[in-house]
Amino acid sequence: MPYPELMIAPMRRELTSLGLRELRTPEEVDAFLEENRERTAMVAINSMCGCSAGSMRPAVALALKHTTLPDARATVFAGQDIEATARVREYITEYPPSSPSIALFKGGRVVFMLQRHEIQGRSPEEIAADLTRAFDVHCSPATAAEG
Repeated sequence: MPYPELMIAPMRRELTSLGLRELRTPEEVDAFLEENRERTAMVAINSMCGCSAGSMRPAVALALKHTTLPDARATVFAGQDIEATARVREYITEYPPSSPSIALFKGGRVVFMLQRHEIQGRSPEEIAADLTRAFDVHCSPATAAEG
């Protein structure tokens, strides 16, 4: 059963206020990943998990201040947007389901993944450092990033 929207609305806003496109249906997930097949696309799988997601969301905010960014950025909410989250996970076949987590796609495939066990117990700064290293490796610094 999904969480009441009133409970998770502030957690959604933490990422959408950063410009991440909210994907709430499987069709929106498919469209986002298809639109960005030839580009870099980050998908943050948000969640209610207080400790891990409470570090993941601020880490995304810090990482998005970096000079090199993914071309497109989106988010789904595990436990709420159940079908959309399941669809994202169909694209992340080489990793077990994990929330929160962050996947970076390039050329239609996952090139970097931060799973819950790599987020849990770490500071937003440490998580952001992992993300920015991945951005430096996989994203173009000259790219005009969009949500």
